[in-house]
Amino acid sequence: MNSTNSIETVERAFAALAPAAGKPGADASPGLGGKLLYAGELDQPGCALVVAANIGGAATLAATGDPAAQRQAVRDGVVDFLVTSLDEALRILKNEIRKGATVAVCVAASPATVEREMIERGVLPDLAFAGSEAEPRSPGEFGGHPECIRLEAADGSEAYLQWQVEESPARWMPKLDAIACGLVNENSWTGRWLRLAGRYCGRAAQGIRVLHCESEIVMRIMGGISEAVKRGEIAVPVHMGAIIDGQEVTAVASPAAEPPVGS
Repeated sequence: MNSTNSIETVERAFAALAPAAGKPGADASPGLGGKLLYAGELDQPGCALVVAANIGGAATLAATGDPAAQRQAVRDGVVDFLVTSLDEALRILKNEIRKGATVAVCVAASPATVEREMIERGVLPDLAFAGSEAEPRSPGEFGGHPECIRLEAADGSEAYLQWQVEESPARWMPKLDAIACGLVNENSWTGRWLRLAGRYCGRAAQGIRVLHCESEIVMRIMGGISEAVKRGEIAVPVHMGAIIDGQEVTAVASPAAEPPVGS
């Protein structure tokens, strides 16, 4: 996952998980702690959903019989554990679910095999991935009715914002994350995304962030980033692009040039 499109897919998957996260508490953001998500095949949409679920705090079970996909998921940090059986996966998941902890486990087997074993053992996930409208997928014929998670394209009702730096993203992007997060309600689903996306998205988020939200928040973040650059807190140019009420807006916040020596 190393493109803008990839992080946008993760962001849309994160938005799709919002209804399952519930409302924020008095001192904590909404989250999926204690819930089991079955993501199915670890293809690109499946990986995006697993990453989004990691940000959301879920315990996630995925499966793939493709050795290359298995290695890639481990290398990219999409999954925490690669195991060879459902029994081994369930031992890990049950322990983490009890604690409400975040974990992602992949079984090295086909989804059909894993789903059949889940049904035989009576394993019912709280959430199951149903793909997208363009590429629907069956989340398994489980004995109950898990909440289906479907990836949907943004419907245009929310404004869109992305920002990126020209250089040294490992140094400056965390600072920009903190600035953006400080301008929204941290105990919100949006706040959780801004706080944790950089940590879990890996290379896909190395130098860029994306967000769909209310136009007021978009303008607030753009203004906050511009002010931070003006104050010298961010010492590299930050490129921002937004869509607000159907109109494209672009801006570059550049540090002020240092005065010539002796001036």
